[in-house]
Parts: sequence; structure tokens; C-alpha cells
Amino acid sequence: MATQGSGRRAEYAAATRQAILAAARQLFVERGYFDTRVEDIARAARVAVPTVYAAGGGKSGLLRTLIEDGVHAAEAGGIHDHIAAQTDPVALLRMIVDGTCDEFGKWGPLMRQVTAAAPKDAAVRESLGLAHASLRAGLAATASRLDELGALRPGLTVPEATDVLWYFLGNGSYFTLTDDCGWPLERSTQWLYECLTTTLIDGGAG
Repeated sequence: MATQGSGRRAEYAAATRQAILAAARQLFVERGYFDTRVEDIARAARVAVPTVYAAGGGKSGLLRTLIEDGVHAAEAGGIHDHIAAQTDPVALLRMIVDGTCDEFGKWGPLMRQVTAAAPKDAAVRESLGLAHASLRAGLAATASRLDELGALRPGLTVPEATDVLWYFLGNGSYFTLTDDCGWPLERSTQWLYECLTTTLIDGGAG
């Protein structure tokens, strides 16, 4: 019976944590990081304020947890194994562009708020850095794989190719195309793919 009771408590704690994280994410997106209070998160999650602090350590802790969970989910998907398994450079670029598009669709609303808040808060900058480091690691692996396949344009180094991928596939590019230019995400993704095949691959898309 003790084991069963412990299991129920663990399930309740996990459900409470997820409710708090979901409430924090929604409020960060709707109100912005600075205009969201811990009291608001507690009310939305239907828990006491001390429970929010116990689960995440306040707003900065919750934001970091949200980003860490996203990073871990991406890594658990085996992205680096998928990159290493690709033998067609054009298909590899298609996979990476589509993957960043999917992630932007999931995380773009939150990352807009994180990017806006980062210049004014060191903890937010640190969380943003975690997200950037994860993305850049995947892009560096992509550049290395393109180099292994002999697909990079002559004279283009792996670090330079990584920078090009970052320029086109970082959140900033998606924000510019979808927010500033008003492009649909599908059109933005196709244009980014075409730019990258022309810029990175020896002989372009052909």
C-alpha cells in the first residue's frame, strides 16, 4: 500500500508540475515575461503560490525548465542520429529546414517573448542561450555532415557553413519573414530551403 500511495503522490506531483509549466508558458506568451506574476501562474494552474516556487523556483526557473524540456525533447528525437544517417545532401537540408520550421511553429510564440525580455534580464538571457546552443549544435552537425558528403561549395569551411545555417534558420530569420514581412510559415520555409541549397551545396539544388 505504501508503494501505491507513493506512486499516486508522484503522479500528482508530475501533473501539478505540468499544470504550472503550461500556465507559465501560456501567460508568458499572452502577457510577456515581465508582465506575468508568479501569483498569476498560481491562479491559472489552480495551485498555491508556494507550490509554484517549489515546482520551478519562480518565473526564471519555470522559463528555464520550459526551454530545457524543449531541448531534451528534441535530443530524445534522435536528431543527431538522423543527421549522421543522411547520405543525400539536398535531403539533409530539407530535413533540417523542415525540422526548424516545426520547432518554430511550436516554440515561436514563447521565443518571441524570451527574445524581447533577454536584454533586460540575465536569467532570461541564460535560458535563451540554452536554446541557441541546442539549435547551433544541430546546425554544426549538419554542416559537418555536408562536408563529409563532399557537398559544400568549394572554399566554404564547416564553421562558415554553420554560420550560414544559423543566419537562415535561427529564430531571427523566422521572425523577420513571418512577423515583419507577413509571409506564411510554409512560404518562409520553402524560401529558406531554396536559399540554403543555393548557398551551401556545390552545384546548388542540382
